[in-house]
Amino acid sequence: MLCASFLGLGLSVAIVGPTFQDLATNVNRNISSLSFIFVGRALGYLNGSVIGGFLVDVMNYFLLLGISMLATTVGLYLVPFCKTAILLTVMMAIFGVSIGILDTGGNVLILAIWGDKGAPHMQALHFSFALGAFLAPLLAKLALGPTASAENHTESDFHPALNRSSDADSEALFGVPNDKNLLWAYAVIGSYMFLVSIIFFGLFLKNSSKQEKARASAETFRRAKYHNALLCLLFLFFFFYVGAEVTYGSYVFSFATTHAGMKESEAAGLNSIFWGTFAACRGLAIFFATCLQPGTMIVLSNIGSLTSSLFLVLFDKNPICLWIATSVYGASMATTFPSGVSWIEQYTTIHGKSAAFFVIGASLGEMAIPAVIGILQGKYPDLPVVLYTSLGASIATGILFPVLYKLATSPLDRQRKEDRKSEDQKALLSSSRLNEYEEENEEEDAEKWNEMDFEMIETNDTVRHSIIETSRSSLTEPTAEVYNQYPSNALVFESSPFNTGSSHVKHLPETRTKGTNI
Repeated sequence: MLCASFLGLGLSVAIVGPTFQDLATNVNRNISSLSFIFVGRALGYLNGSVIGGFLVDVMNYFLLLGISMLATTVGLYLVPFCKTAILLTVMMAIFGVSIGILDTGGNVLILAIWGDKGAPHMQALHFSFALGAFLAPLLAKLALGPTASAENHTESDFHPALNRSSDADSEALFGVPNDKNLLWAYAVIGSYMFLVSIIFFGLFLKNSSKQEKARASAETFRRAKYHNALLCLLFLFFFFYVGAEVTYGSYVFSFATTHAGMKESEAAGLNSIFWGTFAACRGLAIFFATCLQPGTMIVLSNIGSLTSSLFLVLFDKNPICLWIATSVYGASMATTFPSGVSWIEQYTTIHGKSAAFFVIGASLGEMAIPAVIGILQGKYPDLPVVLYTSLGASIATGILFPVLYKLATSPLDRQRKEDRKSEDQKALLSSSRLNEYEEENEEEDAEKWNEMDFEMIETNDTVRHSIIETSRSSLTEPTAEVYNQYPSNALVFESSPFNTGSSHVKHLPETRTKGTNI
């Protein structure tokens, strides 16, 4: 169900791109004047990540995800009916809040259920998002028929629309769109999100999430010594990673056409191969995560991104190198985010607020770095600023991860040594107590055997005195009477002669042996 929800999340986020021209037509605006709807959605996503980080610690997981998906459904249904740019921006902001809560809640729920064993599940979750982003343009353009193409809507086409019935447009906030394909594209995705939200509500009614929370609370709570420092560095790590990913995916087309001299069809193919290898490698990472540790996958991703971005900078106008390096760069960037979330869970427990913190870092990188690169590219059109950004971000993540690893593992190694030392001390104490116990038992046994020796000596002396007295009395009485009167003593007399000084010593070991066997 989490993968199904993130598939819908990818569809919901990516559907805006291929339908952006149709949304601008619907509100009688051109593309350049409507680009601030992405800013509204990004701000809403940031606020949703913060809100989700607080709510996921106090609410039922399934209830929170169901509500967020239901709010996303409402937003998808209402977006095509918005007839003003301001209303569309507000709707996009609300839409961003809901998907921000869903993103944070889904990642935290994976960690709550599987903990540090959830690396394959985390990879599957983010692969579902990439698959949804891949299917959204196909759904908008192929399955539902082509919408009004961009070349049919130049900026000059919007001026008559603005002059025509401008008063009616200012009064009408909602209305049925002229292009029904736009309506159906959003309605299909909204219906899918609604069905998934219903299933989440059903899981909430079954109280299954309470069992998961009880199991999660029963697990060992880990907190690294440098917990806050790890979160801050992870914030920067995801800031550079996501910023570089979105920047390259957004500007590689313009870079290929203006700087590398490619045709538009070739540049579009270069853009597609980046996202295609990105999605394919996320799918393969589900299987790789079962045999590789998250830290190993991060190191491999950093090496691949650093090498490919270096080749992009060195051979920025070589078409063959651009194709190969772009595909390697997309594959290398695919597994970093889910592997990073799984990796940090191995050393410190991640709750809602912690997850929201580094998700905010990723969101800020997605907003800030592309905006800055757009400004720099305009000032320095002859330089491949996009490629420099990819190389700089790869160097930054390559430096940050060893620092993260050192902070995460050093206290654990020291703690393990201390635990091992305490266990050795306990073992030594237990062995010394065992030796003391054995010595005490030996002393007690020796005392018991000494007491038995004295008792045997006293018994033999008593028997000896009784035999002597009997022999003296036998001088005056008949022998038959003696035997009849003292049959037991007579038997003892026959078996125990008077020179018994060594007889009791010889019988003591036999007595001890019998006592030991018993």
